[in-house]
Amino acid sequence: MTVGTGSAPGANESGRPPEPRSEAPGRHDPRDLGVHPDDLPDGLVVAAGDGRVICFNAAAERITAVAAADALGQPLDKALPLEDLEGRRWWQLTDPYGGLAIRTGQPERNLLLPGGREVLVTARYVRTGPTGPVHRVVVCLRDTEARRRTERSHAELIATVAHELRSPLTSVKGFTATLLAKWERFTDDQKRLMLETVDADADRVTRLIAELLDISRIDSGRLEVRRQPVDIGAAVGRHIQAYVAAGQPADRFLLRLEQPLPDLWADPDKIDQVLGNLLENAVRHGEGTVTIEVRPAPSPREGEDTGTSVTVSDEGTGIPEESMNRVFTRFWRGSKRGGTGLGLYIVKGIVEAHGGTITVGRAPVGGAEFRFTLPVAAPAYLA
Repeated sequence: MTVGTGSAPGANESGRPPEPRSEAPGRHDPRDLGVHPDDLPDGLVVAAGDGRVICFNAAAERITAVAAADALGQPLDKALPLEDLEGRRWWQLTDPYGGLAIRTGQPERNLLLPGGREVLVTARYVRTGPTGPVHRVVVCLRDTEARRRTERSHAELIATVAHELRSPLTSVKGFTATLLAKWERFTDDQKRLMLETVDADADRVTRLIAELLDISRIDSGRLEVRRQPVDIGAAVGRHIQAYVAAGQPADRFLLRLEQPLPDLWADPDKIDQVLGNLLENAVRHGEGTVTIEVRPAPSPREGEDTGTSVTVSDEGTGIPEESMNRVFTRFWRGSKRGGTGLGLYIVKGIVEAHGGTITVGRAPVGGAEFRFTLPVAAPAYLA
């Protein structure tokens, strides 16, 4: 707690304001725990029964840009001149000392400091009895920067989704309107081409909506994992065959399976999603041979000895060192533009929902290398 050297109202001989000791069983006085108000991450302002400030901690100084020496001993409304978003003075509205005798505080809300800076404020009224007079007003202050970052992230997500949806939907609308209006004028080949384009764009919209649902579940901790036995080697093989069938040369892929692999229990659809994203990144953004290694590895989960590790690497230019720590964040894109920038964020969420880990680094030949490790996670009856 930061206090002045003068005689701030309510201060004791040490210059610190008195802190009421709790007699409730199981509770400890902060001083017994070695906790000092300046150790708190949030701003703390305490006013005595006469309305004058007796505590103004370091976080409150940082958030309000007011020195504790200037705030201590001042009336609460002068030391902390807060206004609501409509410009009304908050202390006059709430009237902690003269308001309803049953009121115990104020819930968290956005208020404005002088200069228009937003701050989150919560107040607690400490009374001498259930309806007694207020002898302490305890105010907690929080910076809104973290909330602003979250709001900006949501705004970016909305803008990205709107942009990504606009293009395929415009195409779908344009082709269907043209076909309906001039069906007889087109040849069968022209009709087929238009319908194939509409079908591809509809798939693109479906994938984007699936990504949004995944992000919502990951952010809320509701991503469900339906575990089944998964042959990870066969799953990788299917993805490679699909790329070869789509025109990629077979010799661009190298699959290394280290046997024997432990039996893996995971969600096959979500593991396919992880493999598909990592392989697509390697094919689209990498160069040379795409190498996939599947091998046993130490389990990332405590109490298990063995897990399964999958490494996907290429021979391209790789990811710049300064970008490594941002690869799994929302909207990260490499040097080549394209996509929503949400794929690797979803991949990380899926792997972690399985209790696994994922890392990114530089491959031995210089390209990007992604490695994810999953615990075996066998059901208890198989243990």
